[in-house]
Amino acid sequence: MADASFKDVPELFEVELTESLVARTESLSTFRELGPPDLVHVLKSTGRSGQRDLGSYHYVSGVDASSSASLAAYINSLTYNIEDDSGWFSKGTSWKVKSGCYCCFNAFSRVDVRVDVKIPGGVQAYVVDLRGERHEATPEIWQETFLSAILRAILYSDDPTYWLEAYRKLDPITTPEGELRFLQAAEALFMKGWQVGSDPEIQVATVVSNHLTAAIMKYFGDSGRYQHAANLFEKILAKEPEVASLLARSYIGMNEEVKAVQIMASAIKQTPQSYTLLHVQCDFLRAKGKYEWALKLARQAVNCAPSEFVTWEKLTEIYIDLGQYENALLTLNSCPMFTYNGRDAHRNLNPARVHLPPKGAIVEILPERVKTEDDEADPALLRLPAPGLRGTWARAYSLLTRLVSQIGWDELLKTRSSVFVMEEEYRMQKAQAEGKHHSSASEKVIHEDGTVSSPRRGDSLQGQKADRADDDASTRGVVSPTQSAPDEEGQGAVNDTDSETLANADGLPTIRISTESAREQAAAAKEANGHGEPKENGIKESAGNALEKPVQAAENNQDGEGGQGPSQEPFSFSNKRLCERWLDNLFMVLYEDLRVWTIFRAEVAHFKTQHVAYRKTGLEWEILGDLGMRLHHKEEAKEAYQRCLDTPRYSYKPWSKLLDMYAEEGDIQRTLQVAVRVAAYQWGEYAEMTYPTQIARCFFKLGQIHGHAKISYTLLSMGLPEPVLKIMESYLQYGRVFKVEGYDF
Repeated sequence: MADASFKDVPELFEVELTESLVARTESLSTFRELGPPDLVHVLKSTGRSGQRDLGSYHYVSGVDASSSASLAAYINSLTYNIEDDSGWFSKGTSWKVKSGCYCCFNAFSRVDVRVDVKIPGGVQAYVVDLRGERHEATPEIWQETFLSAILRAILYSDDPTYWLEAYRKLDPITTPEGELRFLQAAEALFMKGWQVGSDPEIQVATVVSNHLTAAIMKYFGDSGRYQHAANLFEKILAKEPEVASLLARSYIGMNEEVKAVQIMASAIKQTPQSYTLLHVQCDFLRAKGKYEWALKLARQAVNCAPSEFVTWEKLTEIYIDLGQYENALLTLNSCPMFTYNGRDAHRNLNPARVHLPPKGAIVEILPERVKTEDDEADPALLRLPAPGLRGTWARAYSLLTRLVSQIGWDELLKTRSSVFVMEEEYRMQKAQAEGKHHSSASEKVIHEDGTVSSPRRGDSLQGQKADRADDDASTRGVVSPTQSAPDEEGQGAVNDTDSETLANADGLPTIRISTESAREQAAAAKEANGHGEPKENGIKESAGNALEKPVQAAENNQDGEGGQGPSQEPFSFSNKRLCERWLDNLFMVLYEDLRVWTIFRAEVAHFKTQHVAYRKTGLEWEILGDLGMRLHHKEEAKEAYQRCLDTPRYSYKPWSKLLDMYAEEGDIQRTLQVAVRVAAYQWGEYAEMTYPTQIARCFFKLGQIHGHAKISYTLLSMGLPEPVLKIMESYLQYGRVFKVEGYDF
């Protein structure tokens, strides 16, 4: 069956004919935003009776979806791509494409546009709605489909979290004329942009915060050609004043700061409640070092959009800039968190056979794609919870890691205990309350309504709660939403003492920051760090010790519950806040990261003093590199990624991370050496596009400083094989065609 396959197009063969089309039709109602990449299904036949037809499919983005003719042309191009193994002397069976179906999701009208192609024969275009019913395709539908396809191609181009097998990526825009058509379609449908959804950190998509505006800013921003985006926003500004925020960002990108300030000044009078406009002003002031001014604007943005995560995030960032860490932690605690919704994807089917042909000579430089011992790692590294964070949770965690990188773990814990109610404080308050109720059986309680009661040990729980309603009302009112929340870490599930049962029944929070396993891990961290080395990154033993203090205090209070400690000062909940459960969990996630990082750095220091080589597997170096990036230890992370490259492991990530680092440093030679490998990995995954990609973005960043000619000559001096050089030159060719800054010097 090998001769039924395409030469250089990936494909998945079906178990039952057209099962991929049926699955897509059934999944249409689950697509929430931009939809998945286009699906191309083909039927192949030998033309002989008794020979069963074969069905195969693959995914693609970047194909021109402006008309049925352009989609039919793509399917027609596949007919020339079938492998022909039969020689002139053999009587082998020759397979031909019998028919094809191209499916492209329209994210604006929430319908699937399909083109059926019969070979030989005609072309039929139709629309399938969410119920599976067919309709006629109108010109308006085609325009929306064309723009939807381009948005997917731009936004999915280099998204590391979105991966599909047999997914082919082509260039969505290859000529200035194609770019003009994109801009015209974007202008026509701009006011409908909110319908295609937005990034997961945005709760409500608006005219200026959605996938359409994100794609426009990414497409023109990655190449520094903001003037085209500015021209588009200038036209729309007359109809929609809120677009001023995007226009100002475009002018700042063009280094036209005076014009940007003028636009922001006039727009804020028209739309004073636009948080996106306030954020553009914030970023501009932060770039100029005016943090106090930016703080006022960030506070105003929170008042304008209190339910959006990004407004609280911006305020937290500015508090960190100003060194107001308590306010930063309180603001972070107030962030509204949303459920993460990933990109739309197809339903996974089990294919009868997978055909992934090698793509050109460039992939020959890659290591074998087989599992080796370098794909294994220590379970402690594999179990780190931080890499699993997505959306608002990942953004909140990055703020927390920025905080700890600036003030250290010890200081962060002190700040935390000064603004949030800690467990031992809660226990102390509880002990005082219990002491008041149980110190004397004859104690009379006079209530505001004049009634007198004498609480006894045997009173019912409900009765005790009613008696204490006045004392505890405000506290319980604050935490009532979390009263029945399940304990995500399995903490506090079983309470042995009466007082603990009472605490849970009252709805007061039991705030834990460490589990038994965490104590064992902390002990392990202390053992690993007990060699007398200097503190690494300010968190040598504190990661193990500091997390123990609150738990120990809670245990001490637990033992003495029922009696009031006379030396304790009276404590009030009024000057502190309750820490949100999700933020408490993020502290535990941060603890795990810091613990592993501290052990790693201590081991490195120990091995250096012993003059012994420090060995890890390729996957372990990669995980440690990611860990260093999360904790803002860039140099150590770069070293870990470089060590990862010494292992013969098939992995795209370390090359990709180093490419960004070298481009940021302006190192042309290393950037180009790494870029060749990144291109090989991309072509190996059938990403046959030049822009917008990570390599193009890095090349254009270097080109602004050194010029494209220097990059081109450096590529020539590397002595690359002709096919590889052609691929690397294609990124610079895009710069020449679209006149990216630096193309002419």
